[in-house]
Order: sequence, then C-alpha cells, then structure tokens
Amino acid sequence: MQLFAVNRVFDFIGPRRYFVAASALVVLLSLAMLIWPGPKLGTDFRGGTEIEVAFTPPTSAGEIRQAINAAGFSGADVIRVQSPSHEAQYIIRVQDVSTVSAEAAAAIDRVVCFGEGLPEADCPPSEQASEVKISPGGDKVTVRFREEVDAAQLARLRERFAAQVTPAFKLELRPGANNPSVQSARDHKVELQLMSKGDQLMQALQARLGEERLPTTLPDGAQNPLRSEWIGPKAGRQLRDSAILSLAISLVLIMAYIAFRFDLRFAPGAVLALAHDAIVTVGFLTALRHELTLSTVAAVLTIVGYSVNDTVVVYDRVRENLGRMRGASFPAIINKSLSEMMSRTILTSLTTIISLLGIFVWGTGTLKEFALTLTFGIVCGTYSSIYIALPLTYALDRTFFAKVEKKGRAIGEERRSKEGPKPATA
Repeated sequence: MQLFAVNRVFDFIGPRRYFVAASALVVLLSLAMLIWPGPKLGTDFRGGTEIEVAFTPPTSAGEIRQAINAAGFSGADVIRVQSPSHEAQYIIRVQDVSTVSAEAAAAIDRVVCFGEGLPEADCPPSEQASEVKISPGGDKVTVRFREEVDAAQLARLRERFAAQVTPAFKLELRPGANNPSVQSARDHKVELQLMSKGDQLMQALQARLGEERLPTTLPDGAQNPLRSEWIGPKAGRQLRDSAILSLAISLVLIMAYIAFRFDLRFAPGAVLALAHDAIVTVGFLTALRHELTLSTVAAVLTIVGYSVNDTVVVYDRVRENLGRMRGASFPAIINKSLSEMMSRTILTSLTTIISLLGIFVWGTGTLKEFALTLTFGIVCGTYSSIYIALPLTYALDRTFFAKVEKKGRAIGEERRSKEGPKPATA
C-alpha cells in the first residue's frame, strides 16, 4: 500500500513563495532567539564542573537540585543515569569552575616562599621555592624548593596555607595527613592538593542530605564521586568555536559534492535547506531552554546528514526525469519528481522517528536530549527536502542561472556576428 499514488502530481512550485516565506520567518525568529535570550550553553561550552555520584535510594533529582541551589552553586543540572551497579546514580553539573585568581596565586607564592622581598623570619633561604605551578583546574599546586624538604617544613606549609590563603580566598587543602606531600625528593618537588569545585560540591551535598545518603565509600568498595571533571572557560570557548566550524565545513563539503555529483545549480538550494534545518533546530532548543552540549552538536550534524540524504535522493529523481521528460518545463519535472518521492521521504522519516521516540521515552540524560533534538530535526529536514530545497533551486535557477545562460548565449551570438559567416568548404 502506498501513501500517495505515483500517478498523482502535486504542485510544489506554484505555492513556493508561501513555503519559502514561512521558512524565512521561522529562521529569522530562531536567529533572534539566538541573540536574545541567547542559547543556554551547557557545561561543555560555558565551562564548569561535572561529577558523577551514587546516592542511597530513595533520593530524587529534585532533592539533589534543592541541596545544590541552597549551597550557592550556579547553573545546576541533575541527570539520572541508569546503572546496573548503583540504583540512584546521577550526573551533576554546575557552572562553577575550580580556578585560582591572580590574588590567590600571589598569596600561595608567599606561603611557599616564592618571589622577592620575602621576610627571612618566615622564609629562610633553605625553605624558599624556585618554581611554582598551579594546575589549570585549580586543584593542584606543584612547588620546587631550592633544598631538601622535611616533614617539619611540610607542616609549616599547611599551617601558613590555612592561616593566609583559606580565610581570604576560600581555598582549602584536601583533608589527609599526606597533604602537602613530597613528589620527588631528588628535585625537591612538593605537591599541594586543593579542594576542587567537585570536592566542594560533594561536601555540600553530604552536609545537606547526610553522608548516609551520599557515602564516600559505596557498598561495592567504589569511591564517591565516581567521576569528577572540569572544563575551563577557555576550553569551553574553543569547543564552541570548533562546533560552529565543523558545521560550516560540513555544509561547504556537501555543497561541493552536490555541485560535482549533479549540477552546480542544485548546490545552493540544498545547502540553504540544510542551514535552515540547523538554525531552526537550535532555535527550537533555545526556545525550550534546553542546554546546548556536544551531544546537541552531534545531533545537529546527524540531522544535516539525514536531510542531505533525502535531498540527494530527490535530486537524483529530478536528474532521471530530466532525461525521461524531454521538452517538459523545469517546474513540471520538479513537481513530478517530488510527487514520486514524497511517499518514500515521509515513510522513511516516520520509521526513524518511531525509533527515536522509544529512546526519548525510556532513555535518560544525554540519550534523551539527543533523541529530542534528532526527532525535531528530522521533521524539519523532511519538510525542507520537500518544500524548500527544490523550490529554492528553481527560484535560484530562474533568477540567477537563467540570466547567466542568457548572457552567455548573447555573448556567443555577438562573437559569431563579428566573425561573420564561415567560408563554405568544398
């Protein structure tokens, strides 16, 4: 059974102005939302801290979110994770990043006796540092001293840090007897481990929910948090720029392929349809205030690939009909081709969407976000493949390529008239 009869031809070119105008309006609205209120960037792009922890059930995402907000962390996001090992496992993201300010770094330099003009009472020459490095995540300080470091000096370092740095900048050393610790006796290298935002988040949750609900050591022997990561603001900007660049490069390569595979006049319409799908999808997520993450970028690139597949199939049918329907007008060929392929395009999209709906309903976290983005994008891509790509191709062909061909013929005729008639050959 076919959804549409093959011998029925729909008019897609006649009302093309309405479809293109409606799509242009939606694109403009999407671009406006990207300016204001702007996209809600996830931790991948804005920078932040992410930990994965296991709670003692029953512990809901709402309770965790309330505890995080009460502790003063910004941009909290709590995602339930299906795990065979732990019944209540969550990914927690906060916008805060573990960084050490320039003022705090200067205070740490004074504590480890690095720099000039140090008071000899606190910093005798034997205890002065020659090098200080603070990790990009702000959770580790590595110090190289001029001479060998003993246990008494490590104890003084801990005391000075607690007295001079912690009260002023709220930076604390991780609890433990072996902190600071000697990393290399030969190089006189010492490491100070600081409380990261992940550690602070863990402590805040334990203080508000109780350590019995968020144990440091899980029943299976694993340590909580199961995972702790951070992304700095600079790295977030680099990821954002890379995502935009990857999308732009993919559109250029698709345009080049279509121009080579079919005809140059087909390429602009296809790329504009793909750009329409990407912009409208991102605008849709912005309107819903969904976070834009790396999984969102992956979904948008998947949408572009899916949409161009539909478009290429339709273009291939147009090429076939150009050979079969000699003498027919270009609009008639487009209408015929789209009518023949519409059933295939819609049914293919529907079967894919059914699968994605299953992922959306029963999936969690990143899978759920990916399925939502891809579902909307496929609907948008199906629409653009039918109502945008080829109608735009026809409009561009009529307004640009036809004029180029006409001008080329005029130049050719003028050249032939100047050359005059060719002499007859015997």
